[in-house]
Amino acid sequence: MSIEVTDTTPAPGAEAILTTEALQFIEKLHQQFRDTRNERLAARGKRREDVAQSGRLDFLPETAEIRAGDWTVAEAPAQLQDRRVEMTGPASPAKMAINALNSGAKVWLADLEDASTPTWHNVIDSQLNLHGAARGTLSYTSPEGKEYALRTDAPLAVVVARPRGWHLPEKNITIDGEPAIGALVDFGLHFFHNAKHLLENGSGPYYYLPKLESHLEARLWNDVFVFAQDYVGVPQGSIRATVLIETIPAAFEMDEILYELRDHASGLNAGRWDYLFSIIKYFRDGGESFILPDRASVVMTAPFMRAYTELLVKTCHRRGAFAMGGMAAFIPNRREPEITAQAIDKVRADKTREANDGFDGSWVAHPDLVPVCREVFDAVLGDKPNQIDRQRPEVEVTAEQLLDVESADGDVTEVGLRANLYVAVAYVAVWLSGNGAVAIHNLMEDAATAEISRSQVWQQIRNKVVLADTGNTVTAELVNSILAEETERLHGEVGDDAFTRFYEPASRLIADICVSDEYTDFLTLPAYELVN
Repeated sequence: MSIEVTDTTPAPGAEAILTTEALQFIEKLHQQFRDTRNERLAARGKRREDVAQSGRLDFLPETAEIRAGDWTVAEAPAQLQDRRVEMTGPASPAKMAINALNSGAKVWLADLEDASTPTWHNVIDSQLNLHGAARGTLSYTSPEGKEYALRTDAPLAVVVARPRGWHLPEKNITIDGEPAIGALVDFGLHFFHNAKHLLENGSGPYYYLPKLESHLEARLWNDVFVFAQDYVGVPQGSIRATVLIETIPAAFEMDEILYELRDHASGLNAGRWDYLFSIIKYFRDGGESFILPDRASVVMTAPFMRAYTELLVKTCHRRGAFAMGGMAAFIPNRREPEITAQAIDKVRADKTREANDGFDGSWVAHPDLVPVCREVFDAVLGDKPNQIDRQRPEVEVTAEQLLDVESADGDVTEVGLRANLYVAVAYVAVWLSGNGAVAIHNLMEDAATAEISRSQVWQQIRNKVVLADTGNTVTAELVNSILAEETERLHGEVGDDAFTRFYEPASRLIADICVSDEYTDFLTLPAYELVN
């Protein structure tokens, strides 16, 4: 084989995952799809340059027949008919995986992407935990002797795994002398070890697909699925995939993405922070009309966000697919009951909006929010498993509405700038320590939070934005000054050892990419170089 595991200190249990047969499968996937994947990544940059020059993004004229056509995706398997509440979180450590499976949610989004630092330990441990989850054998005993086991008194959440995006490598595996493709490592190991077992036991291999920017990237995933099902020997159509519409170009290709995956598609999801991050990335040269206000000010009821979510629901239901709502990231704090009560009221209002708009379910980041989300969707769905029958023919969304960023209320302030720099450093520091799901100010944050935070800062420098509360112009010098203050603030919160090991490197990285003349497409790429 031309595949090599380069890590010299294998993660515990790696031999059960990195079998010769599994590695051969990863090698075949890489060799079969590497060139197309590279072409698709190159096409992202070319398309963004074209949009930057024209100042225009629109629905594709060459796929108009698909948008106008009368077709639907394959019917969902029984396990995915009811998705009214989905718990999200990393698949490592085992304790968090068990809590998610036991949460009472219909689905667990087992995140190998934005909520997981791709350390070699996490990559392997996640696969081991998913292997145990598929077989009902997952358990864990803490160093203090506390035991965690899968519940037997109620159904477990159905596992839907989210592999890494197309852009991320896996440096601990090389194939033909180059790093493996992270997405194919995550998908391939999970599918190879679990697909047959899941299907034999009434379940199936289900996936969330992140960061897609075009229907051609969806076609690539579909080709991977067809190849993988033949290779492992399971029926075509066994896989079901839900696509996150979390990039602005994908919002213009919802129909086309579902069409490419129609034999394997299950639905689409509306992801908030990555979507806003993508808007900044795509239109970073677009001037004042694409300057977002403070991150905390951008709500889902902003007209351009309403256009996005309403189009998603209409598109999904027209095609027989599920429309999944966004994240409720709040973490209940039992020491602050008043703050918790206020936050839960906001979560309930947000989920009520989604349910009333036609979404079939939504995400929460903490088990205590599962009952809140379930209560809201129960009230709208009643005995129905979903509301795909609600077609939303009255919805008409134009390109102008999707791109009307100026419709968002709010200002750019120094308070918001400080918050962005604090959160970006705090998140990246913990990410570098090996934890991709980070609690910051009572919110469960993942990589998308850091991405939009640092992107807003870069955009504000680039456009010399004037801060509404101080009158200061955002410059590299101002950002570096505030970053130093916020980094020192974090130093006081975390102590010397953690600061030196993780927070100082995180601050340097954020400084480099925020004040650089060139925009960094993904924060996680340079951050990955700092991970051991």
